[in-house]
Amino acid sequence: MRGGSKVVIERAQLVEEIRAVLQEVKDPEIPSISIVELGMLDTVEVEGTKARIQAKPTFVGCPALDIIKKNIVNAVIGLEGIDEVEVKYVYDPPWTTDSISEGGKEKLKVYGIAPPPSEHTPGEPWHIDCPYCGSTYTTMENIFGPTACRSILYCRSCKNPFEAMKPVANI
Repeated sequence: MRGGSKVVIERAQLVEEIRAVLQEVKDPEIPSISIVELGMLDTVEVEGTKARIQAKPTFVGCPALDIIKKNIVNAVIGLEGIDEVEVKYVYDPPWTTDSISEGGKEKLKVYGIAPPPSEHTPGEPWHIDCPYCGSTYTTMENIFGPTACRSILYCRSCKNPFEAMKPVANI
């Protein structure tokens, strides 16, 4: 094996290690789901001992971005072969709820947050099933939830209030 090929393989392995450790970086506002499962991770590159990570914010102005950046740096800097971590937020293409993995959607439901609808036309009303009982008999109580990306709904069947991820689509 040539020396250059070995470096490329080692770099690729390090990128995979970084991606794996980022599975443990949780969204501070939804601690049951990782930033990878949310679809926030855009690119991971390694040059020498420096890791460059690009992530997509779920919403512009999200108050958790500084915490997420710090948590990414703390997770990656602990890896052997990494001495420096640069985290940059990118906005093009923007994050959409389509970026959430299927596993991430299931984790949202277990946490009591309804995942965004799988099909939604921007500007049209959206319908969400209850994450607790699965009922379709739900109503929107307040489009403004505890965070910019969530709304508050109510299930008429099991009588539970719940949050739902707002559908965000490409414009």
